[in-house]
Amino acid sequence: TNPGFVVRITQAGLDYANQQGIAILEKELAQLKLPDISGKSGKLRYTVSRLRLRDFHLPYSRITPIPNVGLQVSISNAFAELDGDWRVKFYFVRSHGSFNLKVEDVYIKITLRLGSDTAGKPTISTSDCSARISKVRLLLSGKFGWLYNLFHSVIESKLRKSLESKLCDNVAKSVQNELQTYIQTLPVTARIDDKTGIDYSLVAPPRTTAQSLDVDLKGEFYSLDHRSTVPFSPLPLAFPSDHNRMVYFGASSYFFNTAGIAYHKAGALVFEITEAMLPKDAGFRLDTSVFSAFIPQLEEMYPNMTMKFRLSAPTAPFLTIGPGGISFQPTVDAQAYAILPNSSLAPLFLLSLVRNVSAVINVRSGRIVGSVDVGRIRLSLKDSAVGTFEVEFLQSIMNYLTSNVLLPHVNARLDEGFPLALPNRIQLSNILVKYHQNFLLLGADVHFQPQ
Repeated sequence: TNPGFVVRITQAGLDYANQQGIAILEKELAQLKLPDISGKSGKLRYTVSRLRLRDFHLPYSRITPIPNVGLQVSISNAFAELDGDWRVKFYFVRSHGSFNLKVEDVYIKITLRLGSDTAGKPTISTSDCSARISKVRLLLSGKFGWLYNLFHSVIESKLRKSLESKLCDNVAKSVQNELQTYIQTLPVTARIDDKTGIDYSLVAPPRTTAQSLDVDLKGEFYSLDHRSTVPFSPLPLAFPSDHNRMVYFGASSYFFNTAGIAYHKAGALVFEITEAMLPKDAGFRLDTSVFSAFIPQLEEMYPNMTMKFRLSAPTAPFLTIGPGGISFQPTVDAQAYAILPNSSLAPLFLLSLVRNVSAVINVRSGRIVGSVDVGRIRLSLKDSAVGTFEVEFLQSIMNYLTSNVLLPHVNARLDEGFPLALPNRIQLSNILVKYHQNFLLLGADVHFQPQ
């Protein structure tokens, strides 16, 4: 299944995510709990207890996408410091004290496997982890210095092994508790208003290439009342190899066209124009006396009565996206009514309005926003209860009503926007918008807001 919406995280985006993740892991490792260690070496019995990590530093790390495997995180030159107490018994000699352990040149390699669950949410887990500590320095304090040499290297070795195994346990726990929990905040469905929502579920597990991580999403608007199958499929997206931003979103023409279908099915593509909505400088009134200049029968049948228009889309609008931008040619039915003295409506005539529309898209506050501009209307008469007439005479009035009443309403709604597929606490900046064949490319840099 081709996706309707694609998210691409570039190496720059992965590096930023790695930076945030390492900061969290550093805090987690500083809370590491190590078990007491006791043992016997010849006639010497020893116990190491109350092990406390003072800090853990991960100064160098690198994240690399591995094609068809996942993500590999390599941490090098990490170092830590911990304190504890020691106690020994050697024949009749007993001694105890405290120690400080400096751990240096720590290397950790983590492989992260990416997938998706049955709900279409992304998943992440640790598929492999190895930790190696190259250097430990044990500093003991106590009364009997000669005793230290008897168990110094044994405790160093035991502490190294204990810490190495605990590191990977903690990494796996951190990935499960922190990273997996966080990426599950990516919305599978986003409710837009009381009529429609967007399906952002994954259509396949995330894909890693040598340069990026790609996430294919359904990218489909749907009516909340009655969801039905879209009568066409998404086309393949020929994603360009741009890498100047941390993240790119590919919104296909399918994505936008399902919005038209969803709103049409929900009965939302209906708009009424009344006298009260005319701008003060309109220069005319919406009543039969104005229109009777072009339609003589109106004056006889409905003299001096207020009118209104009901605009509706007989079919869902269908747009095309190309290098030149977004364009479509919607058809609108405009039913004119006379408002009778008892407030009931008398149908007058039904016009078909066709005009070229161009759209401009942007991103603001994590939402896709836009505006449309319209060309000149082409009119035709579909039905009339007041006889035939030349529709060309209504051209300027209908141009005015659609441009000055309908268009501001449409643009106000488009300016509210539709939510992008973003996990929690993500802000986008440095927005880039490019038009390609059959899809819109949105690029951005990312800022994560910690809790």
